[in-house]
Amino acid sequence: MKIGIAADHAGFEQKQAVLKELLDAGFDVKDFGAFSYDAQDDYPDIIVPLANAVSKGEVEKGIAICGSGVGVSVAANKIKGVRAALITETYSAHQGVEHDDMNLLCLGGRVLGAALISELIRTFINARYDGGERFQRRLDKVIALENKHDINT
Repeated sequence: MKIGIAADHAGFEQKQAVLKELLDAGFDVKDFGAFSYDAQDDYPDIIVPLANAVSKGEVEKGIAICGSGVGVSVAANKIKGVRAALITETYSAHQGVEHDDMNLLCLGGRVLGAALISELIRTFINARYDGGERFQRRLDKVIALENKHDINT
């Protein structure tokens, strides 16, 4: 599985640890930056290349880290084909993939500890989309919204 990862300055240290952990586990990982700590960087500049890669299928899953996880989540969801969510506990880390086909995990580097971040990432990576009728029906409605179609007509 090819995984993309990105972080701004507020998630830079956590990204470095996660990157090492994923590489040590044998995953194919593409690092979208930041490549050095810059307190003045802006999360949209960091997340958009990762979100574009997720959208185009260049990576199967993405992981984005900023201070709270909110900024990268907001920005990533502006990219067509990206289903990103801020996750803080394991149930949503797998349920978001299984039911909603979440493809980009957003984490708060300033609000989550290293052990929880690792657990959330493992849970997210190991989860698979269920694809059942009710889940696909709902996902199709989300995709219709993304394509600017009225789902109520």
